[in-house]
Amino acid sequence: NYSELYKDTAGGTGYSRLNPYMAGTFSISFISFGTLFESYKPNELSRTFQKFENYRGIISQRLGSINKYTGGLVGSDGYALGYGKYAQDVLIPAFIAAYTGKSPSTIALINESGGSSVTSNPFSGYLPKPNWNISYSGLAKLPGLNKIFTNFNITNAYTSTLSMNSFNSQLNYYDPLGYGMPGFIDSISGNFVPYYQVPNITINEQFAPLLDVDMQFTNQLQAKIGYSKSRQLSLSLIDFQLSESRSTEITIGAGIRKRGVPLPFKMKMPGSSAASNKLQNDLTLRLDFSIRDNSTSSSYLDQNAALPTGGQRIVRISPSIDYVLNNRINVKLYFDQSRTTPKISTTPPITTTKGGLQIRISLAQ
Repeated sequence: NYSELYKDTAGGTGYSRLNPYMAGTFSISFISFGTLFESYKPNELSRTFQKFENYRGIISQRLGSINKYTGGLVGSDGYALGYGKYAQDVLIPAFIAAYTGKSPSTIALINESGGSSVTSNPFSGYLPKPNWNISYSGLAKLPGLNKIFTNFNITNAYTSTLSMNSFNSQLNYYDPLGYGMPGFIDSISGNFVPYYQVPNITINEQFAPLLDVDMQFTNQLQAKIGYSKSRQLSLSLIDFQLSESRSTEITIGAGIRKRGVPLPFKMKMPGSSAASNKLQNDLTLRLDFSIRDNSTSSSYLDQNAALPTGGQRIVRISPSIDYVLNNRINVKLYFDQSRTTPKISTTPPITTTKGGLQIRISLAQ
């Protein structure tokens, strides 16, 4: 998305000209799970973050080789003139290359040609990639398995986005010789002023689920197990901080449906002429259990340290008993407990417990 304004600016020769000012947002579907399963500890720098730092020198040299305004000059630190370790045009490709598992020698660079067209895309080198949601239920139809299962469903789903919440062209961008590259070096940062200024870049991805297996047996037993994993990366190009949040969740569920369950006493059911110690309708018993682990950390470039800023482990257990008295009355006995254990000392542990008897009555004719 783009919007465009025009501002009058004074030229160096004393005349006025219209300088285009463009602003917009950018978001595409993406694939970045190449580094999702690497080892992660909130209080330690990850190998991926260290690659990100190392890739900056390679990106800087690539930019220096195509920008004629550098004159081929390289500093003592190995970075090309105007493309230092904190230059925006260096950081964005290095970040994407490191966290998608791509080579810094081939990753797309930011398009700095600018131009007066409001449709120009600074991120044209980053193309949308397909996400998916795949579900297969054919296993229960295979010979042999169809005698065990009435339903066997496997699911895998992946979603990921690469986004810049906002970007805008800079009025002090200068390309005096029309090379399609920045030619003005900021005296404070020592870097070229890019055509587009990007405050932050975010990668948000999740396998929800990575694997989910839902089974129903011929004896009315139900079982389910699922594993999900997600990650959010947000790189600030203002203070050069990377915020990383990760979440892993395991869910296990089981249930059984049975008719004619014996009771320790006799009772008269609605619609029955005599008292009995057996339930006439289906009784459903279910137990769900899940563990969710969340961690958040912040890492600063060239500080050689990672700081845990949040996180918690949530354990939940939820048994229930459900019985349909008749086509209008449903009775449910339930219990739900969730225990939250924080990973930082500033947050207290929390236990939430719910339970009771629920009666649903349908008044429909």
